[in-house]
Amino acid sequence: MTPLDCQRHEFPPTRLHGGDVLERPVLAFATHGSLSPARDNAILFPTWFGSTHHNNTWLIGPGRALDPSRYFIVCVNLLGNGLSSSPSNTPSPHDGPRFPAIHVLDNVRLQRRLLRERFGIGTLRLVVGRSMGAQAAFQWAASYPSEVRGMLALCGSARTTPHNQVFLASLAAALKADQGWRGGDYAEPPMAGLRALGHAYAAWAMSPEFYRRGLHLEQAASVDDYVARRWAGNFIGRDANDLLSMMSTWQRADLSDDPAFLGDWKAALRAIACPAIVMPSRTDMYFPPEDSAAAVEHMPDAELRVIESAWGHRAGSPGSDPADVAVVDGALRELLRRSG
Repeated sequence: MTPLDCQRHEFPPTRLHGGDVLERPVLAFATHGSLSPARDNAILFPTWFGSTHHNNTWLIGPGRALDPSRYFIVCVNLLGNGLSSSPSNTPSPHDGPRFPAIHVLDNVRLQRRLLRERFGIGTLRLVVGRSMGAQAAFQWAASYPSEVRGMLALCGSARTTPHNQVFLASLAAALKADQGWRGGDYAEPPMAGLRALGHAYAAWAMSPEFYRRGLHLEQAASVDDYVARRWAGNFIGRDANDLLSMMSTWQRADLSDDPAFLGDWKAALRAIACPAIVMPSRTDMYFPPEDSAAAVEHMPDAELRVIESAWGHRAGSPGSDPADVAVVDGALRELLRRSG
């Protein structure tokens, strides 16, 4: 297997957090490095909205904090992303728009089973995630505090705010406005809706400061050219129902929506006992620093470390400013030293 190859782990019928039963759910994943004999060097790195395990490799490699010569890194695909169980690959009666609602907790529970059943891993050296992956990292650290020794959340939140929910609802509306939508039972991909989704992302993913500085002109001749090149086709090739499924998971994210916490958000945050670094971008319009600060206030051993970047939600992500990526890598090194 090459680092980008994908393995699959299938589970028996599983009752989801919302009550539906998903027949034989599957998690797709890739690994980097080797598991130590003591099984004490495992790092979990979930994917995020619209991404697959291929996208996680920007932080992994020799000489980086996530060095496969030292750690066993499991990059797991979130439910709904088209590789793990999703509307596009699940047979009837849960195919397409009939795919059940997925909660972040559903992802985390299956990820935990994957690690135990496939590798015998009971404790994670670190959970790291970006965006929706950060929401999974928060959930892991709150729901299974004795099994997580460190947590880094990059440009993500412990719960989705009303403002973020409005943004996601607008994306869903743009996608469903396609004339070929047909309630999700489309005969052909709703291309106009997918392009509209990409256009909307161009305004939200990148900050006003990014455009004000003309950073988009480093990649294109004009703002229209930038949007056409970078964003208009960003979701072409993705299944529309898969994207909606992940939007739904993102919208309902709240680490206190767990029987252990019964909606008590502060109690859920206080349960995160491990060292944690929460890294919002100063200019992120999805997950602004103020929301991260409100969460860190209730976490026993957490630091708020804001990335001073013009790259908005994409600060520290693949293909962004190398200086931002270096800041993230440095934070990962610190956490790994502390959790050693």
